[in-house]
Amino acid sequence: MALSRKKWNTIIIVASVLMISVLTVIEKNSQQTPLHTQALFDKAAPLSQLQYGEHWLQKRQSGWQCSSNVLNCLEWANAWEQVHISALTDKPETAGEPIELVIQVDDLDDAQLWVLFQQQGLLKSPAGNWYQVPPSLREALKPIIRAQVN
Repeated sequence: MALSRKKWNTIIIVASVLMISVLTVIEKNSQQTPLHTQALFDKAAPLSQLQYGEHWLQKRQSGWQCSSNVLNCLEWANAWEQVHISALTDKPETAGEPIELVIQVDDLDDAQLWVLFQQQGLLKSPAGNWYQVPPSLREALKPIIRAQVN
């Protein structure tokens, strides 16, 4: 038995509405930070400087300032300022090239050397502790770099 054009249109509309509903629910759930995370920086120990490989950001009285080739300075600084992490109990398997982070907190004179595995969202502290950044926050932690003209 063949379906009429009207029935096919109804099926397509219902399927589209269901697909949009499912995608909306997935999007809302993926943007939420897991409940067991904690802020890396807070008001008592705010981020003042960050060296991300060869790129840097620094908090000044006038606001955030970044290396000249970083295009998303304010967004990048805000992402790092508000990053949340989850403590890991075991050493995770790492893949990809690590990025060295030199982090300076406002009330400390000494900078701390952290290691970031960007793909997996893994952070290794100077003390050797491991943390994971939720997937919804990882992409904003990378700077957008101006293309080099030769």
